[in-house]
Amino acid sequence: MRSPSCILGITLLCAAATLPAAERSPFTVTDVLLERQVAEPAISPDGQWVAYVSSVADTQKDAFNSDLWMASWDGKRNVRLTRTEQDESTPRWSPDGRYLAFLAARPATSGDSKSTPVKQIWLLDRSGGEPEQLTAFKGSVAEFDWSPDGQRLAVIAWDEDSRKTADPDATPPPIVLDRYYFKEDYTGYVGPERKRLFIFDMAGRKATRVTASVHDESRPAWSPDGRELAFLGREGDDPDRGGRYTLLVARPGSNAAPRRLVEFQGENGDSSWMATPQWSPDGKRIAYVAGGDPKLIYYALQGVRVIDAAGGPPRAIAAGLDRNTTQPRWAADGRSLYFLLEDDRNQQLVNVTPGEERMRRITEGRREVADYALGRNGQIALLESTTDRPTEIYALERGMRRPLSKQNDDWLSTRQLATTEEISVASRDGTRISGFLVKPPNWQSGRRYPTILRIHGGPVSQFANTFMADWQVLAAAGYVVVAANPRGSSGRGEAFSTAIYGDWGNKDTQDVLAAVDYAVQQGIADPDRLGVGGWSYGGILTNQVIARDGRFKAATSGASLSNALAGYGTDMYIREYEAELGRPWENPEAYVKVSYPFFNAGRINTPTLFLCGDKDFNVPLLNSEQMYQALKSRGVDTRLVIYPDQFHGLDVPSYITDRLQRYVDWYGKYLK
Repeated sequence: MRSPSCILGITLLCAAATLPAAERSPFTVTDVLLERQVAEPAISPDGQWVAYVSSVADTQKDAFNSDLWMASWDGKRNVRLTRTEQDESTPRWSPDGRYLAFLAARPATSGDSKSTPVKQIWLLDRSGGEPEQLTAFKGSVAEFDWSPDGQRLAVIAWDEDSRKTADPDATPPPIVLDRYYFKEDYTGYVGPERKRLFIFDMAGRKATRVTASVHDESRPAWSPDGRELAFLGREGDDPDRGGRYTLLVARPGSNAAPRRLVEFQGENGDSSWMATPQWSPDGKRIAYVAGGDPKLIYYALQGVRVIDAAGGPPRAIAAGLDRNTTQPRWAADGRSLYFLLEDDRNQQLVNVTPGEERMRRITEGRREVADYALGRNGQIALLESTTDRPTEIYALERGMRRPLSKQNDDWLSTRQLATTEEISVASRDGTRISGFLVKPPNWQSGRRYPTILRIHGGPVSQFANTFMADWQVLAAAGYVVVAANPRGSSGRGEAFSTAIYGDWGNKDTQDVLAAVDYAVQQGIADPDRLGVGGWSYGGILTNQVIARDGRFKAATSGASLSNALAGYGTDMYIREYEAELGRPWENPEAYVKVSYPFFNAGRINTPTLFLCGDKDFNVPLLNSEQMYQALKSRGVDTRLVIYPDQFHGLDVPSYITDRLQRYVDWYGKYLK
């Protein structure tokens, strides 16, 4: 094992000279492993550097590895800060800019070398030296925030694993469950462990619990004066049964109980849209993100709210927008709020002055802004992608972008990319459906191509103007790719998302088929050589499509479900099932209705490739096994591919390329 290292030298990432299109190589399956995933931009206090995380596939070890980097604000230098076999994440600058704290599950600097390391906070001194382990919690650290004076950290840490044994080679104890929400993807079976809020004193290296009265604290944020700490908590005797959160404010060091500011609807599983509370620079207001009607679960919109730190009713920001708004942050002068606005096929950075509600778009055009960072001097660093550029970090100044991270420049400049066009079509009932059409490189007008309909997961998600490596692989293999955002997708308002509530596979099937019809009518798609496929809800809707329409000659269905009765109690969506469909013994008709593919498997004649991870608790393997068995029983050509030790998303590089190559081979067998 290689030892941790600090700054190993400055790496200059210079793009290769742009080659003429004729000299660029086609995009291949293995190219997907060349893409570096860039995330978590953080601007240094002096505004001279942007720290970030870059993840890349190590094909020799067959694993992904994330390291810390930082780019100079002028874009001339990219410095690699860590070079270890462990993943580093969550870079956070100390207020004076001297240190960069981060999370990593590195072997402990002291203690039992046999125990499996859990994530702790490490500290990197920019003046040099090895990173220092700061914390030694028994459970994994999930989040942290520097106090304004740099003397303390607010830390969210998990309880120690109750199933952990003193001897890692000992027989594990039985798994005993008593929680309503008892299984979760990646976590496995959910034990009694909860997340706790601590104050970590930098001088004494000591952690103190803030409160013992709240379940699952998360998202800590210090007030500008460092006297108070805002955070989220889940209250009640059984918080597993709902998605209610409370925004609380504590005064560390006092004996006073935390103040309850507001209760709001959050996301089950504490997902990414749950924002850290954001204090205004004067400490008088707090911005946060709340969900909508709990009965609508993930179909409801998320929106930015502002509440006085002293208490009072919250105020919705851009309340009439009918779009998801997330990740709020105050401008340096405290007069306005920045946040991300999810719109049709794009996510943009916008700015709003509370009370005036005048929205100013900071970014526009065909792009997906996934994250951003604000500097003390008004600087903006964007984490964004387009259809022909993977996610990178850009400096935004006077409306102009300057590339900063440049992690994908070299290899991408030598690849021939397909053209991705936006389309808008009318569904069978007249509803307008947006999407994309990807044409193979060297596409020839007037020629019909074998065409693959790709369907996104969610269902409340959307295909956006972002780089899609799998589309590029399929297009390079000679296919036209059609990708639609059917009803149920986000980006078009709450009514559009809730149109499939309790009615999976009906309207959304009509919508994706309308996109295929459009490609055929335009003389682009060959109606006799059509394929379809998707992962998660994309696989679920794939099963619906091939059960309702027999024109597809091949299908790939990843991590899918066709029998909702088999899903209840075997996956992680128990709260969602009961909200949307009710309990099976009380409303069996609702379950049968959305299980059309399973109960109509006799109508399916499309050769179908099923794929799933064997540890998937999101959409468990048993659902793919059921449909594989049904088609096998009927003599329909089918195959089941199971990826060992994989959850809902594959994280082994060779499995990722294997899956994509199987797509190409399966479609090639029937469409060419």
